Amino acid sequence: MQDVALTADGLRFAGVQDLQPTDGGLTLRRLPGWTAPQIVDPALALIVSMPSGARIELVTDSTTIELEVALTLLKVGDTPTAPAAFDLVVDGELVAGQRSLEGLVIAVERDGSVEFIPGAEFATVRFDGLAPETKHVEVWLPHASSIVVRAVRVDDGATVAAPAPEGRRRWVHYGSSISHCLEAERPTGVWPVVAARQAGVALDSLALAGQCQLDQLAARTIRDLPADLISMKVGINLVNADSMRERTFVPAVHGFLDTVRDGHPDTPILLVTPILCPAHEDAPGPTMNVGGVASAFDRPPELAVGALTLTRIRELLTDIVTTRQGLGDTNLHLLDGRELFGEDDVADLPDGLHPNAAGYLRMGERFHALAFSSTGPFGGAS
Repeated sequence: MQDVALTADGLRFAGVQDLQPTDGGLTLRRLPGWTAPQIVDPALALIVSMPSGARIELVTDSTTIELEVALTLLKVGDTPTAPAAFDLVVDGELVAGQRSLEGLVIAVERDGSVEFIPGAEFATVRFDGLAPETKHVEVWLPHASSIVVRAVRVDDGATVAAPAPEGRRRWVHYGSSISHCLEAERPTGVWPVVAARQAGVALDSLALAGQCQLDQLAARTIRDLPADLISMKVGINLVNADSMRERTFVPAVHGFLDTVRDGHPDTPILLVTPILCPAHEDAPGPTMNVGGVASAFDRPPELAVGALTLTRIRELLTDIVTTRQGLGDTNLHLLDGRELFGEDDVADLPDGLHPNAAGYLRMGERFHALAFSSTGPFGGAS
């Protein structure tokens, strides 16, 4: 087989904002390089390197596509290590998937302790049996592990051409673990990916598991990205971490929107409130893990003043959108997250916080129906 130069025009790393060449290969990040010095939480640095919603695209007549990658896998508590999953999409159709458990494992215990378990230096992911004619190939990258791309290979003598410039609308989505979708079975099962593929739009996912904290580095990233559609699904991580109260939350949302509007004054923005989380509908955070289930705990009344619950966050987000619409922002829209995943869906909420794979598929289908319909805020796509 022949290597395709990783920095050549023949490859498009879609949904990736930062490509860092290293001695070991190409490191992928979903936030721009300038954000790195501002990231002080190692968890955020890891999450940014997990390419949820990202893919490698090329046009080729090769019958085989091979990737050599270095993987960093995640194991939480006593659950099995999540494999790195890859999906192959050819001319828009999902045709194959591969999984690998070869790589460094970061084991995070329920008490917060972390162990690094060495593994294979690299893994080879190979898709065979493709038709020999020229085709548009997408390799959707792992949503639940970080990777360094060491090589992309095609058949000897195969042609590799640059994908055509994106003619599709570009959708930028910001969210938490419930948009990152670590629990999905495959990268095309991540709910924003499900919705994007059904709608025929190009996705840039800034879904950051545990890290959707209204950081200005995220707002400035969205401001500077080309975008035809923008959505923000916010609230749950602020409760999980008990990181804001009403006094800081409302101006933080306004400030985030102001920054985004600096770069996209007229772009449709859909603000999505939290989905159902029974433990925090009426109880503030922080979130405690009790027997593998998200739980809240009682606190003295004086410590609950101004604390955020999901019910209150939905009320405040509704007020924010109503206020800004009244001031002239007619391209700002609101969606109640419980329309994506609500009380009738709790059977697919095994830990009380994150939907399972079936729940994420349903969320993607519902988002597509609600947002991309002819009367929805993103209407105009199929």
